Amino acid sequence: MDNRVSPRATGPGPRRRDRHGRGMRGPIAPPQVPLAASRAEVFADLVQDSVERLERRWPQLADVDFLVLEVPRLEGRGAEGWSDEAVPLGGIVPAREGRRARVVVYRRPVEIRTKGRDERAALVHEVVVEQVAELLGLTPETVDPRYGEE
Repeated sequence: MDNRVSPRATGPGPRRRDRHGRGMRGPIAPPQVPLAASRAEVFADLVQDSVERLERRWPQLADVDFLVLEVPRLEGRGAEGWSDEAVPLGGIVPAREGRRARVVVYRRPVEIRTKGRDERAALVHEVVVEQVAELLGLTPETVDPRYGEE
């Protein structure tokens, strides 16, 4: 007897991810769990925490925009640009006609210089305090009396 098995027809139909047809059952963690937050979101939260801490003492900071950028831009720096040793961690853009003042924190340079979340939070706060002090024309110790203690 010749019992040949005809080949399976390859056509439209459900494709299975594994031999039991289960595949991934869903996301690893629900969105409200910190595991689901990206590094950029966690960093933005650190900046926001620092800003809220300073706004209690300096209400005029409500008129300042706080931004997080990945890395500083080189454009407009000319020949005096920053060297490899002096990559800025933050910067300010003064207020102009119709535009609010801005404080910028650069995420990647800060992350590279820190090892853990607590160290990163302390450095973010220092950068925000330094930039706010420069914007307001004050010393960092005046902006935050605990500056440099952490």
